[in-house]
Amino acid sequence: MMPALGWQATAAAPAPVKPNAIGGMDCNGFSPLYKSVKHGLGGLCTDPVKIDKNGVPWRFEDNEHYIGHDEPSVKFISSRPGSANDITYFMRLSKDPAAKPTVSSPAVSKYAELSPAPWFGLPLCDPKSYPQNSCTPNSDSNGSAISDPNAAGSAFMELQFYPPGFGPFLDGPSCDAGRWCAALTIDSLACTFGFATCNNNCIEPVNFSYLQTDGVPAGPPSPQLTDVSTLSPNKKTLEMRQGDVLRVVMRDTAHGLLARVDDLSTGQSGSMVASAANGFMNTNIADCTGTPFDFHPEYSSAQQQNQVPWAALEGGVLMQDELGHFEACSSVSSRLPVSQSYPNGQSFSDPNVYQVCNGGAEGNGSGEGPCNPATGICQNATTETGAACPTNDSASGVNCEFSGANCMIAGPRTTMVNGKAVVERWPIAGCQENVFQNGDLDFDGSSYQADWPDGSRGHPTSFEYIGPFTGGAHPYPNIQFETNVAASEILCNTITGAGCTAVPQGAAFYPFWSLGSTSALQATPSLGRLCVWNFGNVINHRTVQTFGKTTQYGTPDLTRFGGTLTSAVLPNPQLTTRC
Repeated sequence: MMPALGWQATAAAPAPVKPNAIGGMDCNGFSPLYKSVKHGLGGLCTDPVKIDKNGVPWRFEDNEHYIGHDEPSVKFISSRPGSANDITYFMRLSKDPAAKPTVSSPAVSKYAELSPAPWFGLPLCDPKSYPQNSCTPNSDSNGSAISDPNAAGSAFMELQFYPPGFGPFLDGPSCDAGRWCAALTIDSLACTFGFATCNNNCIEPVNFSYLQTDGVPAGPPSPQLTDVSTLSPNKKTLEMRQGDVLRVVMRDTAHGLLARVDDLSTGQSGSMVASAANGFMNTNIADCTGTPFDFHPEYSSAQQQNQVPWAALEGGVLMQDELGHFEACSSVSSRLPVSQSYPNGQSFSDPNVYQVCNGGAEGNGSGEGPCNPATGICQNATTETGAACPTNDSASGVNCEFSGANCMIAGPRTTMVNGKAVVERWPIAGCQENVFQNGDLDFDGSSYQADWPDGSRGHPTSFEYIGPFTGGAHPYPNIQFETNVAASEILCNTITGAGCTAVPQGAAFYPFWSLGSTSALQATPSLGRLCVWNFGNVINHRTVQTFGKTTQYGTPDLTRFGGTLTSAVLPNPQLTTRC
């Protein structure tokens, strides 16, 4: 039995739990009432689609800020019972090159520059999430259509993996200087059908917990009570070496979804159950209070229509890489220090945070910003066309890049965590672009250069994936490629599909999924040796199938939302491709 924790006693009380002033009430960081524990939290969010009263889908804005994402994905499709609540992947973590990263391209690159979080996705039941209807766990009876007012209340689970080298996680993408870690995140949406009513104070609350070797959260995971301890790895946080081979399991239990990672290279394991006992809560749309809650998988099977109704990604059983959150810089400027104190006496400060990227991705000049954090008015905002933004107001909802924040210096800088000095060392100066807008909306950063895994010594190795399998051994017979990058493009008309493309204008490169051979990862013995999924570029002497490279993402899905590109449903090529 899990030991009782002080904060769990509060979470388990029958009375609604009031939010702290700082927590996870709005993962985008734009709540007018609550601050976010993680400065620049947008990478932990899901990209919603706004549906108006006439059923027309639009780009979603959080308190007048566009908060879209770039998430190229493979969706796995199966009608087998259990395929949406008992899932196993095998994977190999990327390994960074030993050389110091460079600001020019072609570059020496680290994985955290390319993607802050590869992740696996799954719909979960949450009757207090959009569209605020009841939900039957593990059932294909739940409605999921984007236009259905009776669709089940649904949350979006992401099991995220964080690459090393760019900490701390409280305002950066990494939880360790040299090792990977993973977290279970659950995003809900505090809106009714058609977005007739939303609570803008807690519009996208997020539950968060690292996977722990003892299964006990590092700190309170609920949106209401998240604090510094939640996002600070402790001695029980599962840390994984670069290049390790993992078994990843997501399956339902009596008290909620279990996410478990078994490091087959070291024998270590970490897990987390999304349960009320562990401090997970769903959020009341009326007043943002929390109720202890067991989050269970929403569906029994991974049929194509079984997805989160409010998400831009057609989110069922997904394998994904997050893009567009890093620019390499020669230097950074325009200080934007982070400093927060919490009601429970915890605190975090990072005085050496900046807004503007100089050189590097910005050529011989300086990039976007600075912005005035009090007014949201910015200087030098740009669009994907390379032209100036039509407004200088970051709260205009326009798809512009307004600032590079958070930006960090190269080399050592001192942060203060609960009064203790902690020295962080970034190997290169860089900007994450996730404070005044979510992402690299002029598409000139590290994700959009040809610095992805390609077999060269200056680039990281690829993430390798085999699976998923349901019930331990049954593969998924069909797949679908998709990406929601188009919704972030200022040229994209999400109604007609005009200008909605992958590759985005402004990008020099756009990564893609492929299949290839490997000597380090293979499937369960009963299935024999399979080709592995890779993400990035063609890998010399290994890649055997590229699916048309960027054409694999297909065309705008005008039947649902033109900002999302999807391919046709295809037979699962991992089952038929020879390596």
